Amino acid sequence: MLAIATEKRFNPNKKDRHSSDAGKGWYYYTTRFALPIYDNEIKTDVYNIYSACLLVNCTAFGKFYLYDLVDIKREASTPLKNYIIAEW
Repeated sequence: MLAIATEKRFNPNKKDRHSSDAGKGWYYYTTRFALPIYDNEIKTDVYNIYSACLLVNCTAFGKFYLYDLVDIKREASTPLKNYIIAEW
């Protein structure tokens, strides 16, 4: 998910309680991922595609840590077949 993340956005700390773990603020990245659809516990060749926002904190030392995955939304398009996922 990190390799295909786009739209990097910066937000400074808004609460003092985060000053110790995110001294240099927060970054938001937009990403996509796919989960297979199962039919009676058997994996099919169809995947549901989701978009989400990665929340990454930047410490006072400049290190980045994945904090959360937020705003997960299933894309309304039809599910993709396995061969299309390989082209991603």
